[in-house]
Amino acid sequence: MSKVMLITGASTGIGAATARAAAKEGYKLALAARSIDKLKALQDELGGPDQALSLECDVQDFDQQKSVVKQTVDQFGRLDAVFANAGRGGSPGGFSGADHEAWRDMILTNIYGVGLTLQAALPALRESKGHVLLTGSAAGRATIPGSMYSATKWAVSAIGYGLREELRGSGIRVTLIEPGMVDTPFFDEKPEHALVDDDIARAVIYALSQPSHVDVNEILVRPTPKVE
Repeated sequence: MSKVMLITGASTGIGAATARAAAKEGYKLALAARSIDKLKALQDELGGPDQALSLECDVQDFDQQKSVVKQTVDQFGRLDAVFANAGRGGSPGGFSGADHEAWRDMILTNIYGVGLTLQAALPALRESKGHVLLTGSAAGRATIPGSMYSATKWAVSAIGYGLREELRGSGIRVTLIEPGMVDTPFFDEKPEHALVDDDIARAVIYALSQPSHVDVNEILVRPTPKVE
């Protein structure tokens, strides 16, 4: 029986790349994001509704998150992995002058939305003894001056650590995926020296592919420094 994976933030970037990589490994996919048109195009690419569901979802809405999980289980009969990947960046200006309304949406997406994904999905994951993966960041392991985004990713790291302890003995594995700079639609301007989204997708597949007794706690992925 094919394993089933739910990905939030699946319409572009790391989420879409991971969906493509997981499909090649035989996973059925539940693709969740706000951009339903992009999701439907990806669904068609991956083989249609028998292979992938496109599910419109704002991760800040718990009812929508619960509906996504229910539709996934109703369609595929199980849920084996959840990749809580949805996130957004902030705005320039640091703590002194950044757009505080942008902070609100970012914090609700990057932290609250992750918590809602977990609460919605954990009952199904307990049944399958499944796998939780979280998109953290290298920015959640270092001090970046004036960065509320970094603060949200420190919070995601804390969620991962705390969740792992909460689930100890349940059979559920928890992996923090922590990219450095990645060239994705997340940025308005192309980064000069960065990873690509497929690099992060391979890290996700590596963690998922380990035998059940192996729990890959964290994967920190940075671009190789430029050759001088």
